[in-house]
Amino acid sequence: MPLKKKINELSRALDNAKSYTEWEQLGTELDALAGLDLWKLDNTSADYNYELINERLVSLRTLQEKKQIPALLRALREGLHHDLGNMGNPRLYTHANVGTKKLIEDYVAQVCTALNFVAAQPIESISHDDKIQFFENTGRSFGQPALMLSGGATLGLFHIGVCKALQEQGLLPKVISGSSAGAIMAAMVGSHSDDELEAMYDGDHWYSDAWRWQSPVKGLMGEGFADQKQLETFLRRNIGEYSFEEAYARTGRHVNVTVSPVHHHQKARLMNELTSPYLLLWSAVLASCAVPVLFPPVTLTTKNEHGDYMPYMPRERWVDGSVKSDLPRERLMHLFNVNYFIAVQVNPHIVPFMESDKKRLEKRLMSWPQRAVREELKFHGAGVMNFLRSQVSNEAGRQLLDHAYAILAQRYYGDVTIAPSHYTFEHFRHMLSEPNKERWEWFRLQGERATWPKIGMIRAHSHISQTLTDCLARLEKQRDRRRDDQLRSASSRAAGKATALPQ
Repeated sequence: MPLKKKINELSRALDNAKSYTEWEQLGTELDALAGLDLWKLDNTSADYNYELINERLVSLRTLQEKKQIPALLRALREGLHHDLGNMGNPRLYTHANVGTKKLIEDYVAQVCTALNFVAAQPIESISHDDKIQFFENTGRSFGQPALMLSGGATLGLFHIGVCKALQEQGLLPKVISGSSAGAIMAAMVGSHSDDELEAMYDGDHWYSDAWRWQSPVKGLMGEGFADQKQLETFLRRNIGEYSFEEAYARTGRHVNVTVSPVHHHQKARLMNELTSPYLLLWSAVLASCAVPVLFPPVTLTTKNEHGDYMPYMPRERWVDGSVKSDLPRERLMHLFNVNYFIAVQVNPHIVPFMESDKKRLEKRLMSWPQRAVREELKFHGAGVMNFLRSQVSNEAGRQLLDHAYAILAQRYYGDVTIAPSHYTFEHFRHMLSEPNKERWEWFRLQGERATWPKIGMIRAHSHISQTLTDCLARLEKQRDRRRDDQLRSASSRAAGKATALPQ
């Protein structure tokens, strides 16, 4: 078979892959046929500091092989930095279908091997508590990833495929934020255990009936054109009656939900177990889904010390989180020590205008004028909307201008950005439709296929931080088990002495 025909067949099969294993096999074969294996083996590139990466790799490998553990600890503690030598540069992940420079993959693998080695190896000169302190300090200085899920109504079902693909590769971040439809998915992932998530990804336990239109009269009277009570029932069935604090205790995931205030003297809020621990998760999601005109503003609900439901800030009402803070980067950085962001964008007014990483990062001189015009229009457009919203006192008009300003002013790309390749009429037809099992599976597969090409870049960014977290969890579990054993032993000795006393 001619090479070109073979490549075309493999490319079509790659686009229609049903699993990551199948996609990876096809992509690897395509890379081999295109000669990209040689590019991966060639360490040199102007896009990263390959000499620094190679030096660190050899040093760590040598120290581990010689079991020079104190020196290995110092090398990891002092030299472990996120995106070392610019190895996370997106340009390095647009050449091949699968993976990047082998040097980068070898370095990340070696760091993770060294961390697991240190965690498992008994070290005479270092106590177990000191080892825990090492992983805590190293993890804090290195940082962790965050997954940010945008709004987009029923198009948000795309997020499920992204989460599924990441979890299957052990790359689902502990920090997850969402606004509007993204808030639903963030809350569902953040309130279910890993075993429960597997069933949820299949859609077998998915409760439908989320969407129901109301009469136009109610909409015109300010009650919303869609039934908010129906949406509330849907959220409570799928998320549960957990507060943010309870959801975190259950799963260990930091769920973050953005909500926007109706009152112009308030600012957008990021709700999580730190900022609003007793707030009911479904209540925050309901507010984040309250798209102006479709739904009325929401008064949030919290639990008091007795577990009774109470209004949260009863004088305030809240609406769609994507209005002012679709992807809350800075707040997540400050609260959770996030070092990079995986942004998942499905908003129908954003995706058609997004560019691929390859096009967005191109250096061709001929692309400069077009890119300069785009940035200039965005800058001046945001300025005009910012001025207009400060002059309008009407609540509905100000909310619409706020939304317009946010669209122009917000940053929609992450360090890694996952989005549908394009939108068709079929997508828009589903946008305000009931999320049934068929749509669930259709969107989920699209989310998975859009995520698979990004796995290599995400792994290079996050595998080290995930390993740090896993090692720390294992060590803390061992410490707790030892303490329990010591307490039981002490209790047994005390009981034995009491029995031995003369009656």
